[in-house]
Amino acid sequence: MIETVSYRDGVVRLLDQTRLPREVVHLECTRAEEVADAIRRLVVRGAPAIGVAAAYGLVLGLAAHRDAPRGDFLARLEAVRDLLVGTRPTAVNLRWALDRLSRVAAARPAEPAARLWEALLDEAHAIRREDEALSRAIGRAGAALLSDGDTILTHCNAGGLATAGLGTALAVVYAAVAEGKRIRVLADETRPLFQGSRLTAWELARSGVPVSILCDGAAPSVMAREGVRAVIVGADRIAANGDVANKIGTFSIALAARHHGIPFYVAAPSSTLDLSLSSGAGIPIEERLPEEVLAPFGEPVAPPGVTALNPAFDVTPAEFVTAIILEKGVVRPPFEPALRTLYGPESRANKGA
Repeated sequence: MIETVSYRDGVVRLLDQTRLPREVVHLECTRAEEVADAIRRLVVRGAPAIGVAAAYGLVLGLAAHRDAPRGDFLARLEAVRDLLVGTRPTAVNLRWALDRLSRVAAARPAEPAARLWEALLDEAHAIRREDEALSRAIGRAGAALLSDGDTILTHCNAGGLATAGLGTALAVVYAAVAEGKRIRVLADETRPLFQGSRLTAWELARSGVPVSILCDGAAPSVMAREGVRAVIVGADRIAANGDVANKIGTFSIALAARHHGIPFYVAAPSSTLDLSLSSGAGIPIEERLPEEVLAPFGEPVAPPGVTALNPAFDVTPAEFVTAIILEKGVVRPPFEPALRTLYGPESRANKGA
């Protein structure tokens, strides 16, 4: 398992994913502002991982205020929360984790700041431990969908680098391999930041799972030729009807999978569900800097003066999703009744959206 996010002795330690695969470097943050910057710059990325990082970032931002009056402590909590919430708008896990910590403070109206801070740190640790357990459960639930000798295709990175555990989509692969199944992965390079070729290929190769990288545009034609048996991706937010926000390019892959009759699976923890949204039309799509497209890694690839559109995510309509793999099992259409039954109004899926 890859240690993507950790907290020790007042330091949030993040595996710097902007430096992979060339070098393995950890960034050590002692201030909430540093965690916010790391999330914004994709030092840490993947919906579950940024939720964990944000929780620890909130704790960092309150560490110096443990001796403050309770009212001042709570005012600082709101300010740090707002700072962190503004870093990445699409992934609902980030807001969910921060709202969960806010509810911990609200549930202790008589406790002084020092005890509140300890409770918040305990809750952040709990979120991290839960994410580890959720990824294992997702893996177990999804492994039954794969057979020995299968080739699967994935887009972006939904492995250990995107979570505090084994991942989501790749947790399914790891669990299937642990059962003795031979699984081969085709990883889309995932432009413009190449999370597939830089990150997914790195961690699969590190784990001994056979992996080949595809140019994004090659996936539709390669699916049939290479005998792809399933597409498995992660998610940054899933609406009540099963519409899925994931890395830009996911919708194209889903369309191609439908054409070829290949199952398209989405693997995610319940913290990625946003049952407050009836459909994906309400999911905010993060727009990132055009320079990521025009000059990836600082190398210009377009003429001067040309502009670029750079949406970080797209929304795949539920009609193209074969099933959603969650920690409680595999959910098939119609999604909304099943999701609301599994994760009702009091569940984590309805909190913090």
